[in-house]
Amino acid sequence: MPHLHFLKVGQAMQIDLNDPEALTLAAVRQLLASASDDAHTQLRVTKAGIAYISSGVVGGVDIDGLLFRLETWAAGSGYVGKVAASDEVWVMQISNALKDNWPNPPFDYIDVY
Repeated sequence: MPHLHFLKVGQAMQIDLNDPEALTLAAVRQLLASASDDAHTQLRVTKAGIAYISSGVVGGVDIDGLLFRLETWAAGSGYVGKVAASDEVWVMQISNALKDNWPNPPFDYIDVY
């Protein structure tokens, strides 16, 4: 099994986008699987290049220090959790959104659809 490059801080899974080997489909899959679909969530990327899923703090709230963020995923919508992580197309879309926007996003809010 290949070594996966991501950080775990507390319960939150993160991907360090500064490490060219860190942004893999396996890492994105694990990131999505680590979040609960029971709360509103949002994938956020800090100016330091750390991608993480915020649970509860979403939308335009507490965005100082963020380089960009994706749209808010409503609780129960199926965008995070184990089922979302098993959707290869969705995992690829999120991976591409991160690759396409790090380190120079055209906007601070990115819509992946």
